[in-house]
Amino acid sequence: MTTLTLILTALIGIEHLGFMLIEMFAGPKTQARTFAMPYEFVSQPQARIALENQGLYNGALGLLIILSMVIFSGSTLLSLVRLYMLFVMIVGAYGGFTVTKKIYFVQLLPATLVLILSFF
Repeated sequence: MTTLTLILTALIGIEHLGFMLIEMFAGPKTQARTFAMPYEFVSQPQARIALENQGLYNGALGLLIILSMVIFSGSTLLSLVRLYMLFVMIVGAYGGFTVTKKIYFVQLLPATLVLILSFF
């Protein structure tokens, strides 16, 4: 894997840790603006719980990506990066379709780029 691929992979991991922070700890105004959701919706207790739960998953994914880069190398790391990027692509495609088109550019496009670069 090239240095560029590793840097972009790390950035995607950090990005998901950022999603976790917003989903779990940001206020409803920030969440509504960031995720293009109505303020009235993200202010509801059930929506707050759902966002916090989603934040746990994003945090776990971000941590897995970063820790994998520290723990593994060679073909094992390459396989894990490809697996994680496929997962991020699937989630990004679904989120872009169901929530906001912005997710295509923030999540799907970078993961697709890393997956493609991982073959060079």
